[in-house]
Amino acid sequence: MEGRQKVKRSRRKLTEGSITKNVWHLALPMMVGILLQNTFNIVDMIFVGRLGPAAIAAVSMNGVLLGVIWTLIMGISLGTVAMVARFIGARRFEEADNVAMQSLFMGILGSIPITLVGFFLAGPILQLLGARGEVLSLGISYLRIVSLGSITMFLPFITGSTLRGAGDVYTPMKILGFATILNIILDPLFIFGFWGFPRWGVAGSALATVLSQGVGALILLYILFRGRSVLHLSLKKARLNLEMMWRIAKIGVFGSLQMVIWNVSDLVLMRIVAIYGTFAVAAYGIGMRVIFVVMMPGFSLAQSAATLVGQNLGAKKPARAERSVWIAAGLYEIIMVGSTAILIIFARNIVSIFNLTPEIVRIGGNYIRFISLTFFFMALSIVLSRAMNGAGDTLSPMVITGISLFILRIPLVLFLAKSWATTGIWAGIAVSNVAQGLITTFWFTRGRWKHKAI
Repeated sequence: MEGRQKVKRSRRKLTEGSITKNVWHLALPMMVGILLQNTFNIVDMIFVGRLGPAAIAAVSMNGVLLGVIWTLIMGISLGTVAMVARFIGARRFEEADNVAMQSLFMGILGSIPITLVGFFLAGPILQLLGARGEVLSLGISYLRIVSLGSITMFLPFITGSTLRGAGDVYTPMKILGFATILNIILDPLFIFGFWGFPRWGVAGSALATVLSQGVGALILLYILFRGRSVLHLSLKKARLNLEMMWRIAKIGVFGSLQMVIWNVSDLVLMRIVAIYGTFAVAAYGIGMRVIFVVMMPGFSLAQSAATLVGQNLGAKKPARAERSVWIAAGLYEIIMVGSTAILIIFARNIVSIFNLTPEIVRIGGNYIRFISLTFFFMALSIVLSRAMNGAGDTLSPMVITGISLFILRIPLVLFLAKSWATTGIWAGIAVSNVAQGLITTFWFTRGRWKHKAI
């Protein structure tokens, strides 16, 4: 009963009162959670960086491959969040619980093929990306461990996203914080073999990640099934509901396809970068980690916008839903202005934190500077796309992403790389970022997402 009353209070707060306060109420805990997660990613890369360029390249290539797993996770999550938020806004609480249960079933089923493919085909997959020699052997051990623990990626993200869709942002933040701290503790133990632990190097990084995520998943499941959250799940009522799964999938499939487009593009880019050697791959991997840290507040603000859109549309308040999105986007633009200035000035200094090899510092610094110049447009595409997803419109962002990446980015990168090598690659990425931001803004202002039925 306490959890359900919390839902009702949250619903009234998010569909009434100050929009700016509501945006920050949702976004700040998510920022803290993602900050903790990215703190681990940075620390992890620093630890791995001490093992040498081959280790960095192996983890970077796996980072791109792990993005493929996130395609399925994100699809389930987007469909679930849109439906949970809409049902909570309309005060249809039992249906919100049912959506959460079916999303768990979908996550468990989805992890099975990921485990089989990743474990048995690790070598061929990495070779397709251009991995050779030491990079290949290190990458195989990393990918097999992560694939075996793929369910620990699905369950925490799906359950956390479901709670955020219901307006509970603090529970996922606390669990993510705990799991991240555990990850940071386990990382040096398994990577370097401190305190009598086996020294597993790159494979130890993967094992630390799987174990910490698994602990977080168990805690979240306990909270959901013990009635301690805003959503109430019960094993006695746990039944497969194919009709509800289909409704989640109809919304989520285009979100998954959007992630597929992103990750296929990333795989192609990684293959192009690999042509220029291990130093280029390592620099690209470091640069992506740094850029992701800057994108972190945007993901939080975008998710808050998605939740507010879903709940306000459920409460029949479309104008308030739109105002919520623009406020979230405006707040992120303020953050991006400062981030742009810092990264342009200190790009090479930041790269040197991870690795002091001069060529890696030079290439990585150039990458960060090019991308930072497009932050303003990236902010628009991140927030507005996720807001449309929150309304259940996942098709439009998918189409826009496809146009930006495969009609603009990849051809432009291939063309510019012929003359400017890695600098041409960074320039092509930057131009496509600008285009995606402009196209997304144009489509969002047309307002068709307000009338999306789920």
